[in-house]
This record gives sequence, C-alpha cells and structure tokens, in this order.
Amino acid sequence: MADARFYENRGPFSLADICAYAKISLPENSDGKALVHDVAALGAAGPIDISFFSESRAEKDFRATRAGWCFTKLDLPRAVTKTVTLIPVDSPSRVFAIVAGLFYPEHELDVCEQDAAIHPSARLGKNTVLAPGVVIGAGAEIGDGTRIGANSFIGKGVAIGRNCALGSNVSIAFAFVGDEVVVQSGACIGGAGFGFSSDVGEHVKIPQLGRVIVQDKVEIGANTTIDRGALGDTVIGEGTKIDNLVQIAHNVRIGRNCILVAKVGLAGSVTIKDFAVIGGGVGVAPHTTIGQGTRVAAMSGVMRDLEDGKSYSGIPARLGKVFFREVATLAKLAKTRKSADHE
Repeated sequence: MADARFYENRGPFSLADICAYAKISLPENSDGKALVHDVAALGAAGPIDISFFSESRAEKDFRATRAGWCFTKLDLPRAVTKTVTLIPVDSPSRVFAIVAGLFYPEHELDVCEQDAAIHPSARLGKNTVLAPGVVIGAGAEIGDGTRIGANSFIGKGVAIGRNCALGSNVSIAFAFVGDEVVVQSGACIGGAGFGFSSDVGEHVKIPQLGRVIVQDKVEIGANTTIDRGALGDTVIGEGTKIDNLVQIAHNVRIGRNCILVAKVGLAGSVTIKDFAVIGGGVGVAPHTTIGQGTRVAAMSGVMRDLEDGKSYSGIPARLGKVFFREVATLAKLAKTRKSADHE
C-alpha cells in the first residue's frame, strides 16, 4: 500500500464504480456497493484492498493473499481460493493499472506549489548547510550536519539522515535516506519506474506507488538513477557503493556492502545479495538474483540467477573458468583455420 507521506489516496470507491471506471463487468454474486479502500500487492493486501494476479511466479503470494478482491485472467479456475472475490479480465495488470490511477491520480511526479523554497513544515536539523537554489518540500526532514548542494530538490515527506552530503542538482523524492550517505551531483533518487502494461496499440502506465530506501553509509555516483518501487520498495543496503551512471530499476533490492561500477543497468525486481561486486557495463535481466559475494565481470549480461561466491563473465554470464575456456578454444579454432587457409 502506498505511503501516505508521499501519495494521496482518493478512495474508497465502491466495487461497482471501480468496474465501471475500468470498463469491465461486475463479477457474479458480488456486492457492488462494497467499498474498496486501496490497491496493494498480493502479499501486502488486506480484506479492504484490491490486487491482481497475472504471472505464475506470483502464485505463492496469490494462494496466501488476504486481499478482498483480485483481478485475474479469464481462464483461472474460480475455485482456486475461497476468501478472495475474483474479477476475471482480459489483462489483469492493465486493469489494475487503470484502477490504481483512479485511487492515485497524482502518482507520477512530486510537483507541488509552495511560496518559499523551504516549505514551512520542513524540519532542518542542527548545523545543516543549504547551498543557493535548494528546494525542500512539505514535511521533509533533514538530519543534523547534512549538507545539500546548489539547486538540489528534496521532495515532500522525504527524510534524510545525519551527516549526509549531497552534490548539486540532486533530486530525491519518495525516499528515506539514512545517515552518512553521499550522493554526487546529478543523481536522481525516487523517480517513477519504467512500468507499463502493453496491449496492441496501447501502453498503459502502471502507477509507481512505492519508495526508495537508502540505508546508512551508502555512496551514490554522479547521474545515477534509482527508481522507486511499483508497489513495494527499492532498497539499497548499508555500506553499498554505487558508481556514476548506474541505472537501478523499480523494486530492486541490493544487499549490504555491494559494489556497482559505472554503467551497470539493473532491470526491475533484481535482487543482489551482500558483498556482491558488479563490474562496469553489466546488464541484469528482471527478476534475477545475484548471490552473496558473487563477482560479475565488466560488460557481462546476466540472464539467470547466479550462485553465491562465484565469478561470472560473458554474455550470457557463465562461470568465469567456463567463459575463458571457451575464449581460448575459439582462439585455437581461429588460429587453426587461419593456418589451413594459407596451405
């Protein structure tokens, strides 16, 4: 469920009104006057919330969900659950995106009118330093000893811990930042994730209603972007160091004391466990896990889960010893072919 510090819920709405807004049929034997209070992920939803189920990897959460209502595919057996009112639709993710927009119409950007650069309700700790042009939104909190560079933006409700250092032109929204965090110039934390439900001829934006959690002693490089979660959080673990020009997508979870070198790109819902090292230019596919202490060589492409404590290289990434054996074998084959061509 969306954090009220950052998002305004326009609900509740009756089930009948929701179905009419989404242009779908009211499910059989359901109470159209029942009030739906919020949208939520399957694992977080309660009896007054509505969710959706569209992918097999979420089946465990679907079986255990406490949601009151759930959008599902048309071919899902209705006897699969007795506690949830199922709403069969052509595209559960698309309908959910439409309904989420009904509850949270102003979800995309933190744009609020205010007369002063520092909102009167913002709270600044002792010995904070604000360079010229800094804007701080309503309800934001800045910890003792934190310094913020010129023309940086701190959105409404954002909390930044003690003794942090932010460069110029930094943007932080929909986020909580721990103590002793360093953010270099141009970084953007809390932007909307790149999430769409695509049908023929149309891409429907899925509202990004989560947050970014940056734990203590993290360093974030220049022009790095960290997207907020879709329904949950994007988390950067304590002590992790992130280089310049890194892209971290929605719902990524990075463990403690990891290293991400420049131009790494992490797709949505990637998990990186503690002490992993990701070389420059590595791309990681969505919903994959990189194990604890694992090392991935520069310019590799990670397409599947990687085991703990091992080194990987190449596209697709495989064990380093396998990759270099393949390289050596290809070099020998090329040399043999070259010799044959000259005979």
